[in-house]
Amino acid sequence: MLTALSIRDIVLIDRLDLEFGPGLSVMTGETGAGKSILLDAFALALGARGDVSLVRQGAKQGQVTAIFSLAGEHQVHELLAEGGIDSDSELVLRRIQAADGRTRAFINDQPVSVQLLRRVGELLVEIHGQHDDRALTDMAAHRRLLDAFGGLSGEAEAVAGLHEAWKDAQRALREQEAHVASVRENADYLSHALEELEALDPRSGEEEALAERRQLMMNAEKIAADLEEARAALEGEGTARARLSAALRKIERRGTEDAPVLEPVAKSLERVLLEINEAQEQIEQAMAAIQFSPAELEAAEDRLFALRALARKHSVTVDDLPALVEKFRSELELLDAGEQKLAELRKAEQEHEAAYRAAAQALSAARREAARRLDAEVMAELPPLKLEKARFMTHIETLGDAEGGPH
Repeated sequence: MLTALSIRDIVLIDRLDLEFGPGLSVMTGETGAGKSILLDAFALALGARGDVSLVRQGAKQGQVTAIFSLAGEHQVHELLAEGGIDSDSELVLRRIQAADGRTRAFINDQPVSVQLLRRVGELLVEIHGQHDDRALTDMAAHRRLLDAFGGLSGEAEAVAGLHEAWKDAQRALREQEAHVASVRENADYLSHALEELEALDPRSGEEEALAERRQLMMNAEKIAADLEEARAALEGEGTARARLSAALRKIERRGTEDAPVLEPVAKSLERVLLEINEAQEQIEQAMAAIQFSPAELEAAEDRLFALRALARKHSVTVDDLPALVEKFRSELELLDAGEQKLAELRKAEQEHEAAYRAAAQALSAARREAARRLDAEVMAELPPLKLEKARFMTHIETLGDAEGGPH
């Protein structure tokens, strides 16, 4: 309920403070008395579009403050909480319109956007002009009023939530149906592609290993000659190894005990010979590794070229082929399990629909009962207003799925 309206420097009004008591308040006056100015000022406090022409001539700014008394369950509390604004039983809306066009809005002395002020104002007040009947024909407003009268706002929110859950289940079902249909269309292609991939059995890192092995085998002849030359340098008479071995034997025959100065020389020669032996072993291993036949080279090239050709066919890299195998397997498994998954989603969709329809039917029945009581109470108020022949009737119509919704 509006309890007070304070106006400063608006049009012809320098200063005006109005207080309203419980019940109906009526302000009357002849044309030009200023009734429209009061409504324009009130609308400004409710979030109407700012207008510099509202500022009194000579003033820097105009200001309007509207104070409301709110019930604890009023829906405006929820909107204020969403905006981070504390609220209690008293709500203060304030609007400042500067002469330079700037405008500021406040709720409970907290700065807010004009958009939020307007949303709050719409929940508090309806302003009707002579030919303004928009709210009177707004069926959504009718429904909210009936639910508020019957104490059904919570039930209406629950039905809206069930409707949303039903629609979510419908979307999940449609998406799964489309996906399975797409996979089914590609089933033959997937089966053939998977068979081809599994026959080749690509492995991660295989391309690099094959390329290195192929290059090694192509260079094997030259590498083998180089290794043979290195081995020859270490073996046979007249080689460094033979001469070092002979020198070591001579030193050992003289004995390091008789000539201690020879001991470090002998140890050094032993280390060198040990290194030479290790080098010879490495040479032998390398020569064994590069031994190949032309058939082995051909097999490596055939597999490398087959892997690369299959990768080009599927527009992926060779290293991505193993993942592609798993992808195709998963899609075919999805097709195999598709009917079961679809059955589960269909069941879920039907359960959500049943829950929604049951709650919606219960809400409709409760609304009809509330409408019956509302009609009776309103009709009881008409005779004192000399409207004995007037009839107030609430009509509730159940719409189909195409027209209906979460309400």
